[in-house]
Formats: sequence, structure tokens, C-alpha cells
Amino acid sequence: MTQLHTPKASRNQERGRLSFMRSVSPPTVRVSRRGACGGVSSSESATERSGGIYRSEPCTFSIVPASKKTVRRPLSITSATLLSLSLASTPMLTAGPAFAAKPSPSSSASPSATPPATMSTVGGELLGRPGTQASLGSDAPVVPKGISARSWIVADAESGEVLAAHNAHWRLAPASTLKMLFADTLLPKFNKDDEHKVAPEDLAGVGSGSSMVGIKEDETYTVHDLWLGVFLRSGNDAVHVLSAMNGGVKQTVADMNAHAEELQALDTHAVSPDGYDAKGQVSSAYDLTLIARSGLQKKDFREYCSTVRAKFPGETKKGKNGKKSRSSFEIQNTNRLLTGDGGLDSYQGIAGVKNGNTTNAGATFTGVAERDGRVLLVTVMHPEKDEHNQVYKETASLFDWGFKAAGKVTPVGELVPPKSADTSGGDAGEPSAQPGATASASASGGAGGKSVAARASGGGGGVGVALGIMGGVLVLLAGGVFLVNRKWPLRGKKQ
Repeated sequence: MTQLHTPKASRNQERGRLSFMRSVSPPTVRVSRRGACGGVSSSESATERSGGIYRSEPCTFSIVPASKKTVRRPLSITSATLLSLSLASTPMLTAGPAFAAKPSPSSSASPSATPPATMSTVGGELLGRPGTQASLGSDAPVVPKGISARSWIVADAESGEVLAAHNAHWRLAPASTLKMLFADTLLPKFNKDDEHKVAPEDLAGVGSGSSMVGIKEDETYTVHDLWLGVFLRSGNDAVHVLSAMNGGVKQTVADMNAHAEELQALDTHAVSPDGYDAKGQVSSAYDLTLIARSGLQKKDFREYCSTVRAKFPGETKKGKNGKKSRSSFEIQNTNRLLTGDGGLDSYQGIAGVKNGNTTNAGATFTGVAERDGRVLLVTVMHPEKDEHNQVYKETASLFDWGFKAAGKVTPVGELVPPKSADTSGGDAGEPSAQPGATASASASGGAGGKSVAARASGGGGGVGVALGIMGGVLVLLAGGVFLVNRKWPLRGKKQ
């Protein structure tokens, strides 16, 4: 059997569920669609046909071992004068209105090089200010010098605390990082082994110069194949086929915008499902981080975004004897902090998420990494420096800073929970209705206890999405790979 490959591993394995917050996606449904090939195939036949793998078990959140170098040319963190510091005293985090009016999308796909004077305050007042926002303790490292991105954010994935940010709510073209919203919206709608025969109209509207995985008309693919094409090769052709299965591009874009609204990603307006440059299509570093955080609670999302390479089905050909056969070819993830290509080594602790690059967006990237039991999310949008792999270098530098600064800075904001999330307090535990979830009193320190995160900070600290940490155990598997085994249930009413 051909297997997927994650960093230093032959395949992903599940030892526990990664869950940042309550799922906001609809339950898995079967979608009736044109061109389906006889319903659901067996996992064995799907595996044999695709040349990839199908597994019914969930996948874990994989990391690169801590011994890996960050880059071949180390990125030093040096002193810098911040463009805009938050108050020297401990700031009071004031989350923006939970149901703030969504601003109108930009009339131009190419934004100004200057951030607006006022931006959204969702997640905290400081996040709406232009410039760099950071509140450093006496022993905290300064924000790294040389970060040229128009917008960036460093956040703790578990607690939701924003450690530092720069123009966090600046609405910019997202490029293929928007595929995170596409995946978070559509992943629950199809079974991995569902099959679809591609019709010519499925590929209509794919933008000129799009990144493609190599979908062929009149060939049959599993949903698993298509998601590999989306996550690894950023294939706009795979996005359009999945959109066709969902009722079309227009319906899919509407679903994405509704999901963004639910997540309170109010800077985001989708026009195309694949992130291809389009008038009025915008997101922000804050929103992309929210979206990634939501997606990472889904086992399939984690599996795909952390996969380095996999087999993808090719064309069906007829031999001289008239017998049909179908070969496969290898595809590799375009996330260079994950694969270690282009003069970079795999970043220590990296586990996804998504990169992008278009004319209007420049380079964009959202990444998640774990080190010493702490998980950070970093989003970088449009570095101004025109250097090779600059978006990855700046992301790595911000990761390095975040891991050193954690616990030594006062948060300047928070990643807000979805509108429907229960943040009423009480025992930690996942809602019993969440597929695959297991409520755990130990995550909250027992009945009536506070979450680990809350105890560490002396309480909730006004953070609406304070999360407990359970597990945190690294299990050594064959081949020397360490996998993260966690549950991070939302602190809320125990079901």
C-alpha cells in the first residue's frame, strides 16, 4: 500500500484528538451530485484505485522533531524599535463587539500599501490600531528586526492569546491561504471514499495561471484524492471539482462567507473558492489565524495540512491487449517550512498549515508549530522584501520570537470563539454531540475545577476562549517520529 508521508514519518497515526474549540461545521452529510460513480466505494477499492491511501481512523497532529534546524542560514532575532507599542502597564483586553458589523469588501483587488487608520477591533482594541502592537515584560525578547510583512500575527493556539501583531485586521488579498476557509467549510460534507467522475463543466472558471494538481476530465477521483490535491499542490482544479460536488462555485462561496461570519472572521470576503485574485476578495492576518485554528480541530484537516507527499492518480490508459490501467504520480506539499525545500530546512515543530502567492496578494502564509508543549499560530501577509522564501523566513523568525516570548509578554488581544460557541464557563469538556469528542474532567482539574490554562494565568483573564490542555504527551513511534497527543477542550458547559 502506498502511504502518505509526514515529516520523518511514513504515515500519520492517531493517539488523541486535537480540538481547539467546539466544531462550528455542520455534521457530515452526503451530498447528491452529478457524476458520482456508484456511491461509496470500499476503503480497499478506493485505496487500490487511487494509488494513495484511505484510512478510516483519524490522524494526529504531526511535528518535526526538535532536533531539526530552523533554516540553513539561522535567522537571528535582534533588537528593534517597535512601530507602535501597547501601554507599558498591563493592558485591559477588550474584545471587539462579538457581532460587529461586517465591513464592506474593498472595491479593488490591489490594496493600498498603507494600512487604514482604523480597523476592526474584534479580539481587542489594540488589534484595530495600525503598526506593531506588543506589550513586553522586562525579560521578554524584542520583536524581531527586519519583518517586512504588511500584516502579521503571533498567537497561542491553545489559549487564543495574541502575543503580538502588526496591522492584524488589515484587509488584504489572501491568495491560496483562503483555501483554509474552503476546507474548513466543505470537509465535513463528504466522506473521504466518495467518488466523483469529473465533467468538463466542473473545471470551468479555473483562473489562468492557476496552480493545478492535474485533474483530468472523465476520470474518477475519491474525495480523499481531491483534498490531497487541494492541500499539497494547492490545486485550483481540485477546488473547483469539490465546489461542483457542493452545488457549484456560487453556492460554495456563499457557504464560505457564511462560515466566516460564524467564526467571526469579519474581515473576510470570499469571491472565488480557491483564493485566485478577484475584486473584493480580502481577508486579514487575524481572520486567517481564526480560520486555521478552527480547521485544525478537524482530524482530516490536520492530516492533509501536515502531509509532505502522497501518490495522486494519473490518467487511465488502454494497453495493447485492450486492458485499462491507471498509474499514479507523486505530489509534494508546497509549504516549504514543512518540506524543507528551497534552501530551508523543515522548521522545528511545524505541522502545517497553508501558503499562497498571487500578483495582488504577494506571498501569504499561516503556520502552526509546537515546541516544548506550546503551540503557536503565525500568519504573515505580503512581505515587502522581494527575496527568495521571504514569507517563510519571516514566519520562522516570528515563531522563534513567539516561543521565546511566551509567558513574558502581556497579550494584546485574543482569538475570539465562534458565535455559537458556549463560553459560559464551568467544567471543561467537549460537547457530546461533537463527532469523536470525549469530555474529560481531568482537563479542567476535576469537577468544578479550572482549566490548566486558567490555573496557570490565575483565571480566565478576560479571554473568552480560554482552553485547558490535556495530554501533551509525546509518543515515540517507529522511525523515531514524535506525534502530539492532545485534547484541548473549550472551557464551557460540560455535556
